[in-house]
Amino acid sequence: MEKKTISLSVNGQVFSVSTYVHKTLLEVLREDLGLTGAKESCGEGACGSCTVLLDGLPVRSCLLLAVEAEGRAILTIEGLASGPRLHPIQEAFVEHHAIQCGFCTPGMILTAKALLDDTPHPTEKEIRRALSGNICRCTGYTKIVEAIKAASRGEP
Repeated sequence: MEKKTISLSVNGQVFSVSTYVHKTLLEVLREDLGLTGAKESCGEGACGSCTVLLDGLPVRSCLLLAVEAEGRAILTIEGLASGPRLHPIQEAFVEHHAIQCGFCTPGMILTAKALLDDTPHPTEKEIRRALSGNICRCTGYTKIVEAIKAASRGEP
């Protein structure tokens, strides 16, 4: 098994990681860096639980080799808040009760961040389209959509 030392920029901090070349970004984030916000669920990129932002775009970290992320900006849910202060999207999810079991929440929030960065005032249809790759087994998505709408208006 071949190992390689790579440099990963995660949440604004650079890490040097010696990893096997076949390890996914999700495995490196969770196992080597201790960032457990991204979850492994389907392992096939269909559920969105492992979503992180790579250069500002949502990606399924279970499908991306860690070596492919070298030199790119990675944002995980752990890097979204500013110290003890939650990001406005996180605040909106709390305020609108858009969190139930929480398993899908990091991926939903990061997907919402990418959407709002690109389209600050999306329609409900645009929100639902953006979330279409994220599966929530607990909700009917209504509260999640409401939270994203509120965040787009600058409301908690």
